[in-house]
Amino acid sequence: MSVAIPIARARRKLVVFAVLTAVAVVAGLPGWTVAALALTCLAIPLAVAVAGGPGLARELLRPRRGAATSGGLGHSSEQGERFGT
Repeated sequence: MSVAIPIARARRKLVVFAVLTAVAVVAGLPGWTVAALALTCLAIPLAVAVAGGPGLARELLRPRRGAATSGGLGHSSEQGERFGT
């Protein structure tokens, strides 16, 4: 059974927890708080890997860059052909 993982949402949560961990360290919060946030940061990629495989976890950690479009207005090649640009 395949589970659809919204990778953008998981990436956003990973970034939020990483920022919260850094803020907790700088603010001098108790060690258990920092540890809980850091373990959550480690658990997110692990959960994505378990649910979607190592390829999806790799995409979570290193997103692909979109190719630059040559349409000028950000249209895809299909839209450019349809609009005659």
